[in-house]
Amino acid sequence: MTSDPTTRTMSVPGGGFGGGSGGRKVTTFDLVSMKSRGEKIVAITAYDALFASLVDAAAVDLILVGDSLASVLCGEETTLAATVEQMTYHGRIVVRGTSRAFVVVDMPFLSYQVSVEEAVRNAGNILKQTGAGAVKLEGGFDILDAVRAIVRAGIPVMGHLGFTPQSVHALGGHRIQGKDEEAVSRLVEEAVALEEAGVFSIVLELMPTVAARRVTEAISVPTVGIGAGPECDGQVLVLHDMLGLNEGFSPRFLKRYAELGAAVRDAVGRYAGEVREGRYPAAEHGYEG
Repeated sequence: MTSDPTTRTMSVPGGGFGGGSGGRKVTTFDLVSMKSRGEKIVAITAYDALFASLVDAAAVDLILVGDSLASVLCGEETTLAATVEQMTYHGRIVVRGTSRAFVVVDMPFLSYQVSVEEAVRNAGNILKQTGAGAVKLEGGFDILDAVRAIVRAGIPVMGHLGFTPQSVHALGGHRIQGKDEEAVSRLVEEAVALEEAGVFSIVLELMPTVAARRVTEAISVPTVGIGAGPECDGQVLVLHDMLGLNEGFSPRFLKRYAELGAAVRDAVGRYAGEVREGRYPAAEHGYEG
């Protein structure tokens, strides 16, 4: 039996991570322990098996399957359009491409706000159908009951404070949170309450460095910042943003580590030119006999 030359296989190299886990799977215990040792957590988004395998091989500690996929992949204006079905599908294929990073899947809008029972059911189904390690919920005091119930069901939960994209309209747009003492105190109180409810980590988004530092110092679980300054216990970026694929998005906090948007246009343009000129495929690209 001859192999099909169009069949593709994916190689997923193993790697170490800051916590010294070698090739084994990163756990919530590892992430919490990294904070106590002063080691920074490296997190990034991924939405498919191929990119998941690449960032996993680069030894990131945590992969977030964010509901940002609604904007990044689907062209929606906000994350609100993401569905449980979408998050489950993308979570499953990310896990398929991952061998060692800890995978967290966002719970989308209205999948945990309607009732505690529905929150637990949706969280359980996401974990069961994806094989991910945890789910992430946005909010503070308003979601404590859901967090407690999900954790009691044996499902790890990551929190999310500051700018919470699912509340973009209620917050009046993409606004920095925690700009005065009252707002910072509330963020600290919400973070402490989330830790007491059982979260293993909290994302801090769009807040002044001093606010993120206050939150980070107030809790024993790690904080992962995005637009929250350098004093969080780790950092997360959207992969397509930091690779320069999402060229229309350039907030102050974003650092681009590549310009792949331009590279893609150049590569496809050269391909199109060679096809139109009859230079591709050449003799070496054909099969004889």
